[in-house]
Amino acid sequence: MNTDSITIKLKISPNASKNEIVKNDNELKIKITAQPIENKANKALIEYLSKTLKIAKSKIEIVKGETSKEKTLLFKNISSEKILEIKSILT
Repeated sequence: MNTDSITIKLKISPNASKNEIVKNDNELKIKITAQPIENKANKALIEYLSKTLKIAKSKIEIVKGETSKEKTLLFKNISSEKILEIKSILT
């Protein structure tokens, strides 16, 4: 099976009332209930996306924006079908 990777840029909104994906015209925002301290929001973001997209947490990596609200995520070693699914949900 062919595996590939994709990067997605998004904004994270910590301390939200619930975890959710919010899309508007020009940006993707993911609301996370965790607080932005001690890397909790980043871990919660990866966990939430892992469950939502049904892919292993180890295949999701924050490549830019560890300490910023604007992040670039790398989804690696995933099938072409899964990439299409990620694009349909997150772009």
